[in-house]
Amino acid sequence: MTTRLLRTLFVFAMLAAAPVVASTDTAEAEINYLLDAIGSSGCTFIRNGKEYPGEKAKDHLAMKYRRGKKYAGTAELFIKRLASESSWTGKPYQVKCPDEPARNTGEWLTQRLQAHRTKPE
Repeated sequence: MTTRLLRTLFVFAMLAAAPVVASTDTAEAEINYLLDAIGSSGCTFIRNGKEYPGEKAKDHLAMKYRRGKKYAGTAELFIKRLASESSWTGKPYQVKCPDEPARNTGEWLTQRLQAHRTKPE
């Protein structure tokens, strides 16, 4: 192949990969936002019947994300595949915030994600 053809192919490859990189960066930022949200929420995280403070929940979900990152290419997939239930027991995780009934963590995180996406810049 000629040098010019190789350069052209390289440019096209870089342009094709750009949306994937931007998408990955967005997903990573949104997932980190969700981890910080649960860590600083002041809510109790219920996992397999045991209660944990938000910071411990953040640590646990961050560990699951580090190990299962390839299954969570978007914030929605992170919520669905890693942050909603125990991978050991299949029991849903729950969040109990002050003055609110306990609810599924997946629902809680989805609401946080939607609010994050719609907030003015």
